[in-house]
Parts: sequence; C-alpha cells; structure tokens
Amino acid sequence: MEEVTEVVRLEGGILVGHDGSKCAQEALEWAARLAGRADMDLHVLRAWSMMSAPRPASWVPGYVPPLGDYEKAVHDELSAHVAAAGLDPAVRVTCHVVHTSPAQGMIAAAAGADLLVVGARGRGGFAGLLLGSVSDQLVHRAPCPVTVVRPGCSTRAAAASDTAAEAG
Repeated sequence: MEEVTEVVRLEGGILVGHDGSKCAQEALEWAARLAGRADMDLHVLRAWSMMSAPRPASWVPGYVPPLGDYEKAVHDELSAHVAAAGLDPAVRVTCHVVHTSPAQGMIAAAAGADLLVVGARGRGGFAGLLLGSVSDQLVHRAPCPVTVVRPGCSTRAAAASDTAAEAG
C-alpha cells in the first residue's frame, strides 16, 4: 500500500489551514500579507479524507484509485487555490496535505509554527456559528497563537493598506 502524508512537522513560520472555502481563501490572503511583512515562511495545509478529496484523474467507474492519487489531487487543488490568491511572489509558500482530520492535522503541524491562521467558517454545515467547529477546536487546543480571520476582513485589510499607500 502506498504511503501518504499523515503528519507535517514545521520549524517556524505561519501555518494557515485551508479547506477550499471562501473564508479559508481570505485567511490565506491575510496570512500571506503578514508573512510578507514579517519575512516569514507561509505553510498552507489542507487535511483530507477520501470523502473530502477531489476526484483523482485516475478515477473511473468501478476503480478506486490508490490513496496517493487522492493526495495528489488534493495537493493540486490546494496549489490552485494558492495561485488564485495572487500572493506577493516574495512570500515563501509551501503547500502541505495530510490524510487526517482537519483539527488533528493542524494541531500537529502547529506544534512547530509561530502562528496558526484559520478562517472563521469553513465547509461545514453549521450556519449561524460565530466560529466553525474546527476553528473553535483550534482556538482551544492549538500549541501556538491562533488568529481567526472573519469573513470580509481580508478585503478590508487590503483596502486599508491601499489607502495608506496612497496617502504616504
């Protein structure tokens, strides 16, 4: 059986959890601006399972591809989200995917991070929560400081930055 990544070990930097949601994309953009200003590495992590992974290119009816094909599909999708964010090319970005639950994967990786950044709400179906269930777990259990980016904060921060640059 093919090995897939189940744990990521970091040595410093900003870790941002990304599940493909709009809130996660805003958290990525916010974290990337901070990483650029602080000259820190940015690590983007997505946890996955076969049920949450995109369909691999090798998938055909009646055939279940190996886990490595799913891992590659998740990594490709995560890389596409990072590319779509249009981050400053000076920011050092590494994409990581782990085959585990989102909270477990981020808590393990956060053990070596300087900061963990997540969106307030992800792909879960709990409308009305101020924090998503994963964000809530991370705020209470992460081994490093946690920043939760609320919807719209990324856009407001970018606009404030643009205004300050024009005034200066």
